[in-house]
Amino acid sequence: MYDRDVPDKRAVVIHSLSGFHGPVRGRVRLPHRMFWHADRVFDLDKPAALRRMYEIVLREALSYDELRTWLDVPTLRREWHSLSLPPAVRRDWERRHPSLAA
Repeated sequence: MYDRDVPDKRAVVIHSLSGFHGPVRGRVRLPHRMFWHADRVFDLDKPAALRRMYEIVLREALSYDELRTWLDVPTLRREWHSLSLPPAVRRDWERRHPSLAA
């Protein structure tokens, strides 16, 4: 859960929910800039690890290229309501892509 007293961070939101197919299986290592823990490997075959990686990417991405590299649209749509995101990140994505909120 996120504290409402923490200032909102604006999210980088991709313009179109098409044309990007990031990894959905296997083990991936996020860049240190996005996830600063020593063990940055996520086993995407484990649903909780996949959701955690998506939460981090949606929160920490600084560019469209990072979103395209790490996110898969069908997976994003399927997992959207299960993701624990800061309110500002969820709001920014749902304003740009109302179909996610449906």
